[in-house]
Amino acid sequence: MLKRVGGYLTSRSPEDSPSSSLELETRGFVTLRQVFTSEEVSELIEDINRVFTEYQRDARAAQRPAAEDEMFRYEMLNRSAVCQQAIGHPKILAVIEPLIGEDCHVIANTAWRNKANHKDAHGGQGWHIDAGPHVPLAEGLSWPGDIPHPVFAIGTHIFLKDCNAQDGPTGVIPMSHLSGRTPPADRRMDDDLEFKGNKAETMITKAGDVSLFVSDVWHRRMPTGEKDSGRFFLQVHYGRRDIAQRIKTTAEVNQLSDAAIGRAAEQRQKTLIGLHNNYFYDG
Repeated sequence: MLKRVGGYLTSRSPEDSPSSSLELETRGFVTLRQVFTSEEVSELIEDINRVFTEYQRDARAAQRPAAEDEMFRYEMLNRSAVCQQAIGHPKILAVIEPLIGEDCHVIANTAWRNKANHKDAHGGQGWHIDAGPHVPLAEGLSWPGDIPHPVFAIGTHIFLKDCNAQDGPTGVIPMSHLSGRTPPADRRMDDDLEFKGNKAETMITKAGDVSLFVSDVWHRRMPTGEKDSGRFFLQVHYGRRDIAQRIKTTAEVNQLSDAAIGRAAEQRQKTLIGLHNNYFYDG
């Protein structure tokens, strides 16, 4: 837990924070029930559907087939006042601010409309982390139990429809963010993957619920069933103040002159001045 005092980060007593913040910090994820009312959910659905109609797919992920890419719309806070209001919901901020600061900001904001019975969803998604690990640990090392693990970025799903076991809910392995490592590459599709005896738990949710998970935790979309009805949620990634926003790509928005860009011919020269390829938060 942390807070800013005089511009600097300092520790914060867990007693001064919601229990959901402590659960998010220790287990790596938490679900808040019925944060949004049915009226607010309906308003979000209507405006997000408008964005899907008015804006073409962003095509940010070159490896993603067009039909799959059609399920996403990025930079939602720029395209929808309703989404911009939703990302600042007091019940969400109350949980994340003790972990990443009162000056944390949105680093990515994407709407997901996963179609029911989509052919690529039946096997689910591979285990992954969204960024990091922010504190990498070598094989054989463990995070000390008496030191809270720092949180740098938090993924958030604002659910606009119920998500049941048949719909391929997000599975999260408790405490795996403490591993300091990525999920084993040879077990990325293994439903039975564990971390220190902790098996995957699924985020079974209702419309209006909000699930949060730290970026380092091992997670994936679980396989869908025959009664898959699809998923629909607004995703928000919040990060510490010193983590760069990824709402637009660095090719679109940067702090560089045309001359500086022109002088960067090699890939490392480009990344050095801030022109990065798209990755998790970008696409």
